[in-house]
Amino acid sequence: MQLYAPTTLAPARDFWLLRYTSVLEDGSLVVCERSLNNTQNGPSMPQAPHFVRAEMLPSGYLIRPCEGGGSIIHIVDHMDLEPWSVPEVLRPLYESSTLIAQKTTMAALRHLRQISQEVSQPSVTGWGRRPAALRALSQRLSRGFNEALNGFTDEGWSMLESDGIDDVTVHVNSSPSKMMGVQLSYVNGFPSMSNAVLCAKASMLLQDVPPAILLRFLREHRSEWADSSIDAYSAAAVKAGPCSLPVPRAGNFGGQVILPLAHTIEHEEFLEVIKLENMAHYREDMIMPSDIFLLQLCSGVDENAVGNCAELVFAPIDASFSDDAPIIPSGFRIIPLDSGKDTPSPNRTLDLASALEVGPTGNKASGDSSTQCGSTKSVITIAFQFAFEMHLQENVASMARQYVRGIIASVQRVALALSPSRFGSNAGLRPPPGSPEAHTLARWICQSYRCYLGAELLKCEGNESILKTLWHHSDAVLCCSLKALPVFTFANQAGLDMLETTLVALQDITLEKIFDDSGRKTLCSEFPQIMQQGFMCLQSGICLSSMGRPISYERAVAWKVLNEEENAHCICFMFINWSFV
Repeated sequence: MQLYAPTTLAPARDFWLLRYTSVLEDGSLVVCERSLNNTQNGPSMPQAPHFVRAEMLPSGYLIRPCEGGGSIIHIVDHMDLEPWSVPEVLRPLYESSTLIAQKTTMAALRHLRQISQEVSQPSVTGWGRRPAALRALSQRLSRGFNEALNGFTDEGWSMLESDGIDDVTVHVNSSPSKMMGVQLSYVNGFPSMSNAVLCAKASMLLQDVPPAILLRFLREHRSEWADSSIDAYSAAAVKAGPCSLPVPRAGNFGGQVILPLAHTIEHEEFLEVIKLENMAHYREDMIMPSDIFLLQLCSGVDENAVGNCAELVFAPIDASFSDDAPIIPSGFRIIPLDSGKDTPSPNRTLDLASALEVGPTGNKASGDSSTQCGSTKSVITIAFQFAFEMHLQENVASMARQYVRGIIASVQRVALALSPSRFGSNAGLRPPPGSPEAHTLARWICQSYRCYLGAELLKCEGNESILKTLWHHSDAVLCCSLKALPVFTFANQAGLDMLETTLVALQDITLEKIFDDSGRKTLCSEFPQIMQQGFMCLQSGICLSSMGRPISYERAVAWKVLNEEENAHCICFMFINWSFV
């Protein structure tokens, strides 16, 4: 058995196993396995190149029948992954029981729960009418990303020489099995010209940014790190006809629309189609604007999950979405390192089991407080693949290295902006909840609401701070600036959920962008009323998230927020009983 390496910083692991399967007298099924070695008179197995031989201690599954149908499964995973052979900073990934449980044991239980739900309640799984087909697509994405990241020689990968800087590794694969999907891709009767795949990859350490928050930003704000000309080239390279190398161009990134496709019952993983609008396709030096579609798999966006790695993997697809279309995935994997420090606790087993509570708030561990403040260390691994014609290898390799280095710089910039500990040193960024400025703003919002509408905005109980109560308020509360083109400056959690954004990215969204045409007209006619009267009420209507998704609301209230000197500081909006249409 071979295990993929999760990063580029340590080699993959392999095992030689003896497996025993039996049906017991009571109808239970047992599958147990352990490593073969010379002490059990097993054959001596030679080391495989580029792998570290790991050991599996007695592990396996016991599946017991239940009265009235169904079954109970017990899983034991017990491994020695030879942590001595990896860099010290990565060792938690290889020696922490918590991370092994999350990555292996809990993943298996979730997968089984998903399949059992599909069998017993096919209408409520979130994977539509063809769950097996969609799951196969998500597995192709995941496997393709892992294959590219590991670059095994027996799968046809070979490493290119470095360009003198060792931060980005480049592998090439021109084996028939790798290229089968691309070579047999026919469009308009012409076979694709690409006959090789190149992968550029790198890993780096990040400090003080929770993986889930960084991944959400990368997903929602592709234009912050992606180059539209490279996206266009990647999409064209797996289609028919020769395509020229891209010329990086600034400022021509079209819109991004996320089209949900499927999600697991606990929402910890979802499959979606990304539509990149008004992009350029390359065909023999012709540039034709059109839409590009990416199939995307996203997981680990729940900030409260224990030790979960966050992944964003995507691949260009044809609009026809045919089953035999080639899938050449690229993407990001962010793995928290600090949550792997095991602390002896009698509740640890209970904590992990309770993570399987079904529902959007499932996947949380009750006894783990380290996740609340965010992991202080994580490792991000980036891998991008490009189909290309073999004679262009040198040019494509140079382009890929440059592109991945640009993405690394973008990720570092975004991570710095999202880091809670560095908010104070970045001018122009709104402070996160808990800082004095945010407390002051929350107080001004509530005082102004009381002043203009004669009622209390919040019902604070006990010692809870105004900010905390506002942050968890069920209605979406958003503040925008008093500029000629108002932009959002603050939102509570419901507001961020409604706009499908983050506190940092919020400041790129203008007020008019979230309203449709009729909403903008109403806003323009009523805006002076807010400034003169101090507030206004809007009847039910439709607004838009930053992803372009329509949102209905029962009613909305807007009021002027005054500071200590009774001067207008901003306008606050509250959308009551909102929901995605």
